[in-house]
Amino acid sequence: MRFSYSRLTRLLTVAAAVAGLAVSLAASASAANLPGKGKPTFVLGDKNFPEENILGSLYQEALQAKGYKVTLKGNLGSTEIAWKALKAGQIQGYPEYDGTLLATIAGISKNAANAKAEATETKTWLAKHGYVFTNTTPFTDSDAIAVLKSYANAHGLKTIGDLKKLGAAVKLGGAPEFSTRYPDGLLGLHRIYKVFPTFTPLNIPSFYTALDSKQVQAAAVFTTDPPLKTGKYTVLKDTKFIFGFQNVGMVVKKSVATREGSAFTSTINAVSRLLTQSTIIDLNSAVEVNKEQPAAVAHAFLKANHLL
Repeated sequence: MRFSYSRLTRLLTVAAAVAGLAVSLAASASAANLPGKGKPTFVLGDKNFPEENILGSLYQEALQAKGYKVTLKGNLGSTEIAWKALKAGQIQGYPEYDGTLLATIAGISKNAANAKAEATETKTWLAKHGYVFTNTTPFTDSDAIAVLKSYANAHGLKTIGDLKKLGAAVKLGGAPEFSTRYPDGLLGLHRIYKVFPTFTPLNIPSFYTALDSKQVQAAAVFTTDPPLKTGKYTVLKDTKFIFGFQNVGMVVKKSVATREGSAFTSTINAVSRLLTQSTIIDLNSAVEVNKEQPAAVAHAFLKANHLL
C-alpha cells in the first residue's frame, strides 16, 4: 500500500492508543506459538544515517512481533565498519545496499546489467563467504551528485562530466568514505569521469546545509533524500553509471539464518517488499523533516501494514 506522510502523522497522533494496543498484543504474543519463540537472540546492526536507522527499526520490530529476540546495535558507521562488525561477530546481520557491498567489500567494480542481476551477484558472492542475502527492496537508493539549481544554471551543468571544466574550483562535499570508494565514489569521478573536485568530508545530515550556505558547490547525496523533492537542487546525470543499482537486502550469517528458521527470513522479506521508492522517501521525511524517531516511524508503518 502507498504509505503517505500525512497518514504517518495521523497514526503518530494516537500514540497513546497504539501503546495500549501494544501491551495487549504483547500479552497475546506471549501466549501464542510464534515461530521465533525460544530462539536465540539475533543481534542486528544498522549504519549511521536516518534511512538505515528506519530499516533497522522496521526489521527489529517485525521480527519481535513473530517472537524473535532482537537486539539492535544502531549507528555503527559506514559499510566498511558494519562489515567488520559482522565479520567480528559483534552483529549477526544488517541492512545493506547490494551495489555498495559488491564495490566496497567484494571489490567488484563493474556494475551489473540490471537490478535483478545485481541482487543475484550479491547473493552469490555472499554465499561463498558464509552469508545469506534476503530479497531486496523495490526501492533503490544510490549516491548522486547534486548542486544548487542556480549553480547548475550558471555553469551549464547537466551531467557529472560537465564538472570537468570547473576543475578543483568545485568543492565537493560527501561522507568521509566517499573519498576512497571506486567506482561509486571520488576515485570513480577521477578515473572514469576525469573530474577532479576539491573534496570536503561532511557528516551525512549536513550535505544540504553545506550546499545552501555555499560551503560546497556540489555534494554526494542519496537519491531518496527528501530535500531533492523541493526542486531547489539539480541532480547531475550519471551518464557513465558509476553509482550502479542500490537495492537493500539483509546480510545475515548463514548459520544464524538457519538457526532462526525459515520464518525469520520470510518476515524480513515481508517488510522489504513493502518498501517502494515513494514509501521510503515518506518514511525518511518523517524522520528528517518532521523529526520523528525512527522507531516510532517504523512502528506506525508496520501497524498500518498489519505486520504487528
